[in-house]
Amino acid sequence: MAKKKEQELPVEETVEETVEETVEETVETAENTENLWEEKYNAEHDSYLRLAADYDNFRKRTVKEKEQSYTNGKADAVEKLLPVYDNLERALNQPTEDTAYKKGVEMTMTQLVGILNGLGVEIYGNTGDTFDPNIHNAVMHTEEEGVEENTITQVFQKGIRMGEKIVRFAMVQVAN
Repeated sequence: MAKKKEQELPVEETVEETVEETVEETVETAENTENLWEEKYNAEHDSYLRLAADYDNFRKRTVKEKEQSYTNGKADAVEKLLPVYDNLERALNQPTEDTAYKKGVEMTMTQLVGILNGLGVEIYGNTGDTFDPNIHNAVMHTEEEGVEENTITQVFQKGIRMGEKIVRFAMVQVAN
């Protein structure tokens, strides 16, 4: 029996060592699994945040494009009406003895300008204004005495602006 007890002792120590090694391996495996789950969670969370940011950017861009498309559509419609405005302006500048005809053209022009103003259109470019290359198109230069430099001396075609958007540049003659 003594021999059996001696043989059992080393077996118990071996079993305890094996159990300790198994426990250590299990703990390491659990830590590795926990790290893997944490990494996977962080990756999914980052992916979600990027998706949310992309959607927010898409939404903002869509709203901006929608506003711009409305403004561009309005500008295109105004641009199509500009030949009518130009012809009425030419008709007003022509001398005529028929007062009823002249009054009718004036009323038509007043109504058209009222409609354009209601759409947010600003008509600019008058003689005596200071020349600004951002909104005026100088097609001629002149040397006139008594006129300051960069002053508009003649307007060939009025400029049209809607807010910050230039629909048509004013064609002018500028004094040097």
